[in-house]
Amino acid sequence: MARVKRGVTAHAKHKKVLKAATGFYGRRKNTIRIAKQAVEKSLQYAYRDRKNRKRNFRALWIQRINAAVREHGLTYGRFIDGLNKAGIEIDRKVLSDMAIHEPQAFAALVAKSRSSLDYLKDTTPNAFESAVA
Repeated sequence: MARVKRGVTAHAKHKKVLKAATGFYGRRKNTIRIAKQAVEKSLQYAYRDRKNRKRNFRALWIQRINAAVREHGLTYGRFIDGLNKAGIEIDRKVLSDMAIHEPQAFAALVAKSRSSLDYLKDTTPNAFESAVA
């Protein structure tokens, strides 16, 4: 049985780790033991933050929609509720984009949402309002 020399594979593994560690600070970029730990940690961060990026963008879209809807006299929650009751299924990314780039189309959606909200149409005073007046 022939003897196996492992220098080539070890060098290739080290090279792969050090290539992934380019741009790191100090010994993290050129010492294999420290670079390996740094690369593993960076991959963990990358996995976690791919999930967080989706969360952050959804929050941004909601903030933009809320700001645009409040100009029309509604809140975000009531606007979304009205869209659901009207049977309009548009995701928040598209709604946010419409609010910025197509204000007329967005205003039409707000009007449609408002028309499907029954509790905003009711103008009869309730018991409290009639007692105060």
